Amino acid sequence: MVNINKILDKAIEEDASDIHLIYGLKPILRVSRELKELEDEDTIEGNELFEIYDYFVRGNVDKDDIYKSTKRLDTSYEYKDVRLRVNVSSSDGMPIFTLRIIKNTLPKFDELGVPDIVRRMTYQPQGLILVTGKTNSGKTTTLNALINEINETQNKKILTLEKPIEYKHTCKKSVIVQKEVGKGGDVENFRDGVKNSLREDCDILVIGEIRDKETMEAAIDMAESGHLVIGTLHTKSCAETIDRMINFYEVRDQASIKYLMSSLLKLVVSQRLLKGVDGKLIMLPEVMVVDNVVSGCIRKEKFSVSELEDAIQSNIDKGSVSLINSIAKLFVDEKITLDQAKSQIEEKNIESLNRTIMQMKIRRG
Repeated sequence: MVNINKILDKAIEEDASDIHLIYGLKPILRVSRELKELEDEDTIEGNELFEIYDYFVRGNVDKDDIYKSTKRLDTSYEYKDVRLRVNVSSSDGMPIFTLRIIKNTLPKFDELGVPDIVRRMTYQPQGLILVTGKTNSGKTTTLNALINEINETQNKKILTLEKPIEYKHTCKKSVIVQKEVGKGGDVENFRDGVKNSLREDCDILVIGEIRDKETMEAAIDMAESGHLVIGTLHTKSCAETIDRMINFYEVRDQASIKYLMSSLLKLVVSQRLLKGVDGKLIMLPEVMVVDNVVSGCIRKEKFSVSELEDAIQSNIDKGSVSLINSIAKLFVDEKITLDQAKSQIEEKNIESLNRTIMQMKIRRG
């Protein structure tokens, strides 16, 4: 039988971010974005995958029902004070496992590389703040670092809705209530959790993932009623985030939702993680502070991604950070290569990147 504890120990020792357990392969770790096979381990047999399934499900009937009916399961597991986000899916009739290792200590917010305007925006009494990015972009870490920062500095009641709960917070200056979303959890789905939060006297609501129109509507209602809502979306840029939110709705409803978004949305941060020249992961942030110019772009009858990107680029004095500026700064600071810098943008923006790099170098003398 495969020794799960031994694999987990090895992954923690090597500071891996993920573990992959797949039929016919040796256990695989992801270390600094690179996949690495554990050569000392045997290939995983079919019967061993079902034993691994039993190890993580632990006889929980609800979790077993979810996997058997949907062929996928997201859950959490704790091993030696290290939390794991466990995803079980199916391939060729066999369960396969992707384990995300959650570090036991959160980095301080100012260690992340996220501009400080994001932290300052959490002092807003109401509105909507969005943390966005593709999978493995560090959204969960940023979100929880924000929660921890608020917890240490503000006297608030924070309610979180997560699937699954990854970081466990301890109340400090704030009161924190964390709820797990899903069958057998604390609340059935994000939409219902957001709706009930109106009755729970929270100051700040954190939504682990806004993935559909119903959850978005509930989040907007919550923000409109005088609360600060912080949520995440799987989008690759600030402009794409706005486009996604608008397209949750039918065309006939988009004018009214644009108006609500332009008044309630305070800030969007979109982030990516790149492997720097030193081999370590570094943050590439884009930040959109919603002022009158950005609000005007959002409310327009025909929404333009390029127009919104231009508004972000020209709004630096309000705290916005354009993607091109972030890329140029990382290159000028010698944290990434020029090829890496160019790979993060479309060909049409290469000239703008080169110009921004040149201007930064001139300013620095």
